[in-house]
Amino acid sequence: PSSMPCSRPQKVCLCPFLPVHPLKVSTCLYIIQHPAEESRVLRTVPLLAACLPPDKCKILIGRRFSEDRYPELATVCRSPNTLILYPGAEATNLEEIALMPSSSSVMIIIDGTWSQAKDIFYKNSLFRLPKQVQLKTNISSQYVIRTQPTNTCLSTLECAAIALTIMEKNKSIQETILRPLQALCSFQLQHGAQIHHSKEHLLRNGLYDKPMPKNKRKLRRMELLVNNVKI
Repeated sequence: PSSMPCSRPQKVCLCPFLPVHPLKVSTCLYIIQHPAEESRVLRTVPLLAACLPPDKCKILIGRRFSEDRYPELATVCRSPNTLILYPGAEATNLEEIALMPSSSSVMIIIDGTWSQAKDIFYKNSLFRLPKQVQLKTNISSQYVIRTQPTNTCLSTLECAAIALTIMEKNKSIQETILRPLQALCSFQLQHGAQIHHSKEHLLRNGLYDKPMPKNKRKLRRMELLVNNVKI
């Protein structure tokens, strides 16, 4: 079976950039998507779903995930073979986990802005059950048409591509999944979209043109960004 179509207008169709057949992977991804992401035009999760077999990429949309409403997810979260990709002091680098003989088979990734992802992670106790992992990578995001907090913040598609490459020990997975993202960005830029530098880049170079927040906490976060402190 071939991948599902990208459902974009003909002149910006991404289908030629998608794999002809879904990628063969043993890892199953659960994408936990904040409801606000669903309505965004430039989102990357549909491209990810188009690269993978349907049983290896499950998308759940919502803010709150209780055990009684999501029994399948609860079972997945309780499994010792499940990882959740969420950076932080408690997280282990995925590269280290992948070296272990009993490699994990399920990964949960939260899709949303940084604050939406943080809200989902901390307000759902189910997501504290799997082993927390992060990517050690310092590559810059290629998703240049949406503003990221810092240059090394990656889109959900990029995180999934890198994570799958590490877990499946197959470098070509990353290239295959990122091909439609590169095409999406180049289409958008050809049709008048501006390159979105990260907030960190704009603040450092005096290019941030929005009013500075009055909220002290938000101002502090911006200072930390400029001083290159991980937040």
